[in-house]
Amino acid sequence: MGGPRGRLISASDRIKALELIDEAVQAGARLSPCCNEVGISTRTYERWSLTPESTEDKRPLAHRKPPKNKLSDEETSEILRVVNSHDYADLVPAQIVPKLADQGIYIASESTIHRILKEEKQNTHRAKTKAPIKRVPPTHIATARNQVWTWDITWLDGSVKGLYFKLYLILDMFSRMIVGYEVWETENSGYAKILVKRALLAQKISGKPLILHSDNGSPMKAATFLATLEKLGVQSSFSRPRVSNDNPYSESLFKTMKYIPSFPNGGFADISDAREWVTRFVYWYNHVHMHSGIKYLTPYQRHYNLDKNIIENRKKVYTRAKEKNPERWSRKTRNWDLPEYVSLNPIKEEELLIIEKASS
Repeated sequence: MGGPRGRLISASDRIKALELIDEAVQAGARLSPCCNEVGISTRTYERWSLTPESTEDKRPLAHRKPPKNKLSDEETSEILRVVNSHDYADLVPAQIVPKLADQGIYIASESTIHRILKEEKQNTHRAKTKAPIKRVPPTHIATARNQVWTWDITWLDGSVKGLYFKLYLILDMFSRMIVGYEVWETENSGYAKILVKRALLAQKISGKPLILHSDNGSPMKAATFLATLEKLGVQSSFSRPRVSNDNPYSESLFKTMKYIPSFPNGGFADISDAREWVTRFVYWYNHVHMHSGIKYLTPYQRHYNLDKNIIENRKKVYTRAKEKNPERWSRKTRNWDLPEYVSLNPIKEEELLIIEKASS
C-alpha cells in the first residue's frame, strides 16, 4: 500500500488500512509492526482513528504561503535576459556574477542562475569550445597469433649525456613474441614503415587481417605511415589521449628489458653497440624467457603452437606426483590451462559471450 509521505492516500486506502490494523490488533498483534506493514506510523494511525468518518486527505486543500525568497516571474525573466544578452551569452554563471558585481549589479547567486538555466533547458555548454568527449577504451581481442600487434618506441641511453638511440619494437599480443624490431637514431615515420613491412614479411601474413595498436606518437599517426598501413591491409588503432596504460603489453616489455641485469646502465657506445645488445635481448626474450602471462612458456613456444604438448606434459607430471603422495595435496593440482584469448583492455561479459560463440 505504501506510506503517506510523498504521495496522496485515497479515502478507500485509509479505511482499508484502519480495518486491517484493527483486525490484527484484536487478534493479539502489536500495533507498531502492524502499522509498519501497511506503511504508516503509529501517530498516523492514531490521527486517522480520531476522525474515522473524515478520511479525505486534506493536504491538497491546505493553504500555504509562498516562500519569501522565491523569485517573481519578472525577476526570472530579467535573469534570463541578462545571461542571454550579447555580453554574457558565452559565459558561465561563475563568470557572469562577478562581472555584474564589478558594475554594482546583483541579480541572483550562481546556484540560482544555474537552476533557472536548467529549468529553461539552457544549462548547456555555453562557450565556443567543444564539449568534453567521452573516450571509450580501445578493446581488441586476440584468440591466435598475428591477429593483434602492439608497437611502440623507447629511448636507449647513449654513453654520452644527451645521446639516445630509438628502439622500434612490435609485439604479438596473443603470444607476447617480438615479431619485429629495429634501432635507429631518430623517430621517423619512414622507419616505422620499414619495420612493419619487414615484420609482415617475416610472419608471412601480408594481405591478411591484422590490427596494429600504438600510442599517439607522431611517427604512429603520420599521414604517410597510416596510408602505408591502409595499403598493406593493416587496421590502425590508438590509445586514448594522455592515457598511458592503453598500450600495456609494449610498456611491460620495455620495463622487462630495462630491468634485466644485463641492461647496460652506462649507456651504449654507438648505434652498433645498441643493435647488437637488442638482438641478444630479443633472442633471450623470445626463446629463453618464460613469460608469466602465458603460463611460463616462452613467447616462441606460444607463437608457434608448441605450447599444447608442453602444457599436457606438465599436467601429467603433477597428476603423477599427486597420485604418488596424495596426502601432500589438499586441493587440486596447479592450473596449467592456457588463456583462450588476450584482450588489450578488460572486456565486458557480453564480449566474452561473443568469443565463446565464435570458438564453439
